[in-house]
Order: sequence, then C-alpha cells, then structure tokens
Amino acid sequence: MVPQNLELSSSKLILIGEDDIDDQEFLKEIFSSLDASFIIVFTTNGMGILNYLDTCNDGDMPCLILLDYNMPGLTGLEILKELKSRKRFHKIPKIIWSTSRSANYRDICLEMGANEYLVKPSNVNDLMQTCRQILDTCFPKKEA
Repeated sequence: MVPQNLELSSSKLILIGEDDIDDQEFLKEIFSSLDASFIIVFTTNGMGILNYLDTCNDGDMPCLILLDYNMPGLTGLEILKELKSRKRFHKIPKIIWSTSRSANYRDICLEMGANEYLVKPSNVNDLMQTCRQILDTCFPKKEA
C-alpha cells in the first residue's frame, strides 16, 4: 500500500536508487507504459542518490524517491537517516522497497522517515500494480 496524503512536488521526476539492472529495466518499462510524461533518474548506489539531490535546485526536486533497501555504499536506510538530517529534503516522499518482509526493517525505515516500506513484488503483474500505486501517489489525477 502506498501512502496517501503526501505533500507532493510539481515535478514529474522520480529518483530511484536501485542497483539491480534487471529491476531498473522492469521499472523503466512499466513506468513508461503507465505514463510516458515523467522522468525517471536511476542511481545504482546510495552516494549517487545523495550526489544527485545535492545538485538539485529547490524547484527541481523529485516528487518521489524510491530506494532499494540493500544497495552498495549506502543502504536505503542509511540514505533515509542522512535525508532526515537535512530539512531541505523532508517534504519529498520516500519509499523503501526490499525483498525482505521483515517487520523490524519496516519499522526502522518508517522511524527514519520513509513514508512507506514495500516488499518487492515477485511477478510482473504485482510489479505493475505497485508501480501504478506509486504513480497515482506521485501524480494524482486532476478531477475535471
């Protein structure tokens, strides 16, 4: 379940920290099939996330940061801790995703500032649904 009631940026950019190239390809393909108007930026390690954010102007911040829990260099949890210490990044929704179903991991990530902890889906249909929920949260449809 992706959280509702997030304060969202007007940006159409999702910043994703994911070291698995196959997962990157799946995410890119699925997000593109759901909404081709957004921009996805991938980094393969935690330092890449921090470096990217440090170069962003306030108006160019991503609307969402999706972090793999286990990445080389800095883990998703370590990135959360760092972002929590920087007020500039507090309003950006952060979602951790992992293959682990550990309630302890989830609780710690939420304490460190994640808006949600998602278990990586095991099949393409579930991944499509998860990506759709993430996009609906990041880019809510405007009512006519």
